[in-house]
Amino acid sequence: MTDSLVVAADPEVVFDYLVDPRNRAQWQSSLARVEDVVGEVGVGQRWVDVTSPGLRPVMETTEYDRPYRWTERGTWRGFTAELTLVFEPVGQDCRLRWTMGLAGRGVARPIAAVLNRLAPLAVRSDLRRAGAILSRPHRA
Repeated sequence: MTDSLVVAADPEVVFDYLVDPRNRAQWQSSLARVEDVVGEVGVGQRWVDVTSPGLRPVMETTEYDRPYRWTERGTWRGFTAELTLVFEPVGQDCRLRWTMGLAGRGVARPIAAVLNRLAPLAVRSDLRRAGAILSRPHRA
């Protein structure tokens, strides 16, 4: 599923904020904190998302083309999720497009199929929250 929204901020600012795992707990609703960040922001950077329900997926940046495109992959038990963000200038603002998908192996497969329908709604909500943070007058 592909979705988009416009953020009232420069694409480079939006990119730098969203791809840095240290900022994630500010805008990702299910995230309690980020731990074990290894590496600089870019391809190969790894970290652990500690979610509010107690899950601990291992995350990794797999694509980093500043300020245009970024992809992360998360794995936890039988699940793998991938999120790609595309940043496009629209005047002084940024159109943020994204695709995400969730796959499951074994017994996780039918659960992943259901989550694939629900997760895009959560991603949209979280990215709207990030957009609101970045659109604040003091951030411009």
